[in-house]
Amino acid sequence: MAGITLEDRTTKTLVTALDGLTARQRAIGNNLANVDTPGFKASDVSFARQLDKALEANQGLRMVVTHPQHLAEPSPPENMQIVTRSDTSHRLDGNNVDIDKEMSYLAETVIHFQAAAQVVSRRLSLLRTVINDGRR
Repeated sequence: MAGITLEDRTTKTLVTALDGLTARQRAIGNNLANVDTPGFKASDVSFARQLDKALEANQGLRMVVTHPQHLAEPSPPENMQIVTRSDTSHRLDGNNVDIDKEMSYLAETVIHFQAAAQVVSRRLSLLRTVINDGRR
């Protein structure tokens, strides 16, 4: 229990995941809003690769030495990027939004968001219990 803080690796990873999932929900909402816009290209948020890179980079708790007398935390993962989807077929009007795929992506994103939020909530609840029981 002593290893749980608001700044530990797991909490930071969960917060990064929640940020990425929120950005993905916005992108999907934008895609759905533009389903009938001629020439519109669907977009997605590329954060899973950045999250994986961040996790791989932190294995073994490697630190970056910035000064001989102290250590700094590893640099943050690369920024999340909005990418245009090219794996969908284009309609005659140039729009490539597939409403069925977008709804599927949205459902998947919501499930992942709820799961990550639930883990964060449980971790904070555990931390709250530790703090409150320490007062007794």
